[in-house]
Amino acid sequence: MGKQLLTFIFVLGFLTNLFSQNKPEDSGKFSGYMFGDYYHVTKNHNPDIRDQHGFWFRRIYFTYDYSIDESWSTRLRFEMAHTGDFNSKNAMNPVVKDAWVRYNFSGQSIYIGISTTPTYEIIENTWGYRSVEKTPLDLYKISSSKDFGIALKGKLDKDGIMNYHVMYGNGSSIKDENEKGKSGMLSLSADFKNGLVIEAYGDYTTQTGKNDVYILQGFVFYKKDIFKFGIQYSNVTSRIPDGEDQLFRLASMFVVCNLSDNFSLLGRVDKTFDVNSKVDEIDYIPLDPTSEFVLAILGLDWHPIKNVKVIPNFEFITYSRNNLGLIPQDDLFSRITFFWSFN
Repeated sequence: MGKQLLTFIFVLGFLTNLFSQNKPEDSGKFSGYMFGDYYHVTKNHNPDIRDQHGFWFRRIYFTYDYSIDESWSTRLRFEMAHTGDFNSKNAMNPVVKDAWVRYNFSGQSIYIGISTTPTYEIIENTWGYRSVEKTPLDLYKISSSKDFGIALKGKLDKDGIMNYHVMYGNGSSIKDENEKGKSGMLSLSADFKNGLVIEAYGDYTTQTGKNDVYILQGFVFYKKDIFKFGIQYSNVTSRIPDGEDQLFRLASMFVVCNLSDNFSLLGRVDKTFDVNSKVDEIDYIPLDPTSEFVLAILGLDWHPIKNVKVIPNFEFITYSRNNLGLIPQDDLFSRITFFWSFN
C-alpha cells in the first residue's frame, strides 16, 4: 500500500509539473470526480451485516488528458476505492484505470493500452447513474469495464447513424496478463438522431484451464424531452470442458424522468433467470448466491448546481426459491449518495 501511494504521489507530481510548464496553446487538462454514500443495511439475508451503517467513498477518479496534436491524444486515469466488503478496514488504494494513446483519422479512433471495453459503454453512458449503481454485467461480475489491448471505434456512415466499437484484449481487465487466453469484443449500434439507439453486442473470452465465456447482448434506448428509457437482455454462456454449459441470463430496464431543472427521478429493475455464484462477492451490496433474484432501484437526484448531486436511493432485492427449497430473506440497502466533479 505504501509503495502504491508513493507511486501515485510521484506520478501526480510529475503531471502537475508537466501541466505547469504547458504553453497556453497546449491542451493538457486535469479532471476528476468522486462519489460515495451514507448507507444503512436495512434488511439483509446475512445477519452479520444487518443494521450496519456509515460513510464511505465508493470511487474517486483523477484524470489527466493531453492532446499531442490534431490526431494524437493520451489519457492517464487513477481510481481509488474502498473494498466494500463490510469487513476490511483498509485505506483507499490507487490503481491505473486508463492508460492509452489514441489516433484519430476520418471519423475513426484507434486506442492502444488500457481503455474502455465496448461491453456496456453505451448502456452506462445512457443510464447515467454510475454513482448510484453499476450496469448489470459489471455489477454481477460478468465482465469488466476496462481491458488492456487494442480497440477501434468510429462511424460506419458519414452521418454517424451506424457505429462500431471492436476490441481485442487480454481479458483480464487492468490486472497482469499471465495466461494464453484472450478476449474479443464487438459492439454495433444505430443512433437514429431522434432519441432512439439500438445496440447489438457479442464477445468471447478464452481462459487457460478455466471455462470459456461467451456473451450476447441487445440494448434499446429512447430519449424524448424530459424522459429516457433503456432495456437490455444479456445471455452469458460458460463453456465447461466435458460438461454441460452454464447459463446466466438477465433482463434490465431503467427509466429517468427530469422533474425540474434541479430534480430527477430514477428507477431500474434487474431480473435474473439463472443462479450466479459470484454475487456474494459484489462490493457494497453482497447478494445471496443460491437463488435467482429481482433487484429494484429507486432514487431522487437533487442537483443544485452542475457538478454536485445528492441522491437518496434504495436498492431492494427479492429472491426466488433455491435448489434447497428455501427463499433467502430480502435485502434492502438505504443510501444517500453524493457526487461531485471538477474539470
